Amino acid sequence: MCLAVPHRIEELCGDGSAIATAGPIRRSIRVDALPGAQVGDLVLVHAGFAIEKVRESDAAELEALWDEIRKGAGDAGQLPF
Repeated sequence: MCLAVPHRIEELCGDGSAIATAGPIRRSIRVDALPGAQVGDLVLVHAGFAIEKVRESDAAELEALWDEIRKGAGDAGQLPF
């Protein structure tokens, strides 16, 4: 089974990478496979690569669901997403 985790792009680095956040985690991701990715976009990330842009109409609901998953797991600071 594969899992893609939503990340919010904070900064484009110009070399095909970006800085993005998933909950409390800030990390570098690749955006090469996602032409047109922009700062502020919510993207699904699998194995460090942005693979799909989430429609803004779905973004708030998806982020809220992941927040609930983190809360249910206990210490959200220890989760990798």
